[in-house]
Amino acid sequence: MIAEPRRRGVAVRLSVLFAAIFFVTGISLPYLPVWLAWTGLSAREIAIVSAGPLMVRVLASPAIAFAADRSGDHRRFLIGLAWSVVASQLLLAQMRTFWPILGASLLLALAWTTILPLAESIAIRGMASVRLDYGRMRLWGSISFSAAALIGGWLVDHTDAGAIMALLIAGSTVLALAAHALANPAPSAAPPALRPPPRPVAVMALLTTPTFLIFVFASGAVQAGHAVFYTFGTLHWSALGISPRIAGLLWTVGVGAEILLFATSGALLRRTGPIAMLALAAGAGIVRWGAMACEPPVWLLFGLQALHGLTFGATHIGAIHFLASALPQHQAGTAQAVYAAVTSGILLGGTTMLVGPLYADWGGRAYWAMAAVSAVGLIATMLLKKVVAGRDPTG
Repeated sequence: MIAEPRRRGVAVRLSVLFAAIFFVTGISLPYLPVWLAWTGLSAREIAIVSAGPLMVRVLASPAIAFAADRSGDHRRFLIGLAWSVVASQLLLAQMRTFWPILGASLLLALAWTTILPLAESIAIRGMASVRLDYGRMRLWGSISFSAAALIGGWLVDHTDAGAIMALLIAGSTVLALAAHALANPAPSAAPPALRPPPRPVAVMALLTTPTFLIFVFASGAVQAGHAVFYTFGTLHWSALGISPRIAGLLWTVGVGAEILLFATSGALLRRTGPIAMLALAAGAGIVRWGAMACEPPVWLLFGLQALHGLTFGATHIGAIHFLASALPQHQAGTAQAVYAAVTSGILLGGTTMLVGPLYADWGGRAYWAMAAVSAVGLIATMLLKKVVAGRDPTG
């Protein structure tokens, strides 16, 4: 029988870790493009800088997670990566032109892109070993993201975009401390020599499994539909005359819906399953981005932002639970990193590279392309449902 204090302690430490990770994300995602524009970069240059780190994830994240899986000590890797993030952000804060900014952002990406997959793998291990509720831990990340978006909006409104970097550095320092606070690996865990190590052949077998490939493409397409919003959402609202304070509130509404979904995800998954969650997310993406392309009034934007709970939240919850049921624990970090590399690296990163010219030429109408990408995700999800019907999720 697992002691309740131990379970609660593990859950609290992981909740704090998620909160720290998403505080940094809640500043960088809405406002780093604003800082990039403040330095004088063009829309095309902002898209390249935004996509570059996503593409780094394709190679760096699986390699780092592979090493972490072999060592069995994800905490040690998280600590090193978190302090590397702080150092990289200090460097980025000094840059003011395209090439130095791009170089510093790529260095930052080497450290940043594996932090969340490793945290997710620790959480998945906790789901199995001490019966943790993933959604209830992860919702603290969403709460922190929401607070960060409000703080960032207030800061830009009352100072200037240059203050964004100071907030990012402070948040990253807290993240490093949260990584230190994680418990050391359990002494009873098998030593590296006895633990089944992740092997490249096993990773290749995963990447050549049709079910896994369809799953990654389906979830990745839905996530890629966020490319215009993640890169130019706040800038586009500013062009429409929406203040940073209102933009912060809009981001907060989206994350609030995400929090509600995470809080109820256990019950939802028992009734629907992970594939149905992906289908729901894809359908919501078609509606959300199609309406955003029409440049709706502010009151309607609040309603559309609430759909973020589905377009992001349902996709993420569905994907995490699909992975948890389909893969062995000793490959958890590598599997999370491969999933992140393909979805956030190749698919979201590639789409982000394309949306720079689209937004430069079309403005808000670039959201139509995101609605089309979501439709592709829905088709792939229907195919995934057909493939796994009556079969084990591992294919």
